[in-house]
Amino acid sequence: MNAGDVAAQLKVLDQWSVDGVALKRVYRFKTYYETLAFVNALAYMVHREDHHPDLHVGYNHCEVRYSTHSVNGISENDFISAAKADAIYSHRYSVA
Repeated sequence: MNAGDVAAQLKVLDQWSVDGVALKRVYRFKTYYETLAFVNALAYMVHREDHHPDLHVGYNHCEVRYSTHSVNGISENDFISAAKADAIYSHRYSVA
């Protein structure tokens, strides 16, 4: 995707940003258990989609980074997967 396409897609996704050649978002949780529950739900989804992000997991947060290695950058599939990650988070795990 070119820079203009990426910028347009970022307007649709809340709290995502570009970091180098990846989309990035940090999700926040109340407890470690909720963080791991989100990671497990995300793992189930990404396995089905066969599009796996890099994750950095802490006590009450999880950083998710999507990029497409075959294009050495951000693809439409990264935005689709990011939106699905947001849906998992907003459905059950978001901090009130």
